Amino acid sequence: QLQASGGGLVQAGDSLRLSCAASGGIFRNYAMGWFRQAPGKEREFVAAITRGGSNRNYLDSVKGRFTISRDNAKNMVYLQMNSLKPEDTAVYLCAASSKGWSFGDFASWGQGTLVTVSS
Repeated sequence: QLQASGGGLVQAGDSLRLSCAASGGIFRNYAMGWFRQAPGKEREFVAAITRGGSNRNYLDSVKGRFTISRDNAKNMVYLQMNSLKPEDTAVYLCAASSKGWSFGDFASWGQGTLVTVSS
């Protein structure tokens, strides 16, 4: 089970840190990812991190602004979002994968948290 939190209403240029709490499995066995879905748009990949945290992958438009991290001792994954832009407005969801970290590998999804960035 995954539960995302930390969303809110911010202004362009502000920062937010999203958190995702995981339960019900062996957290360290899962790659973790963040995705987002804006109104009227398809869900898109934002960032992913491997089981041990040694490798990360990002959507091009968030590289250098967003950082994904995890704490396997706390069963938590985070998304630090800096220099937020209005186009980052979306519901952000965390997901877990017991396989790889391609979009289709993520089979476990949590409820999202809304991020709204005003201009």
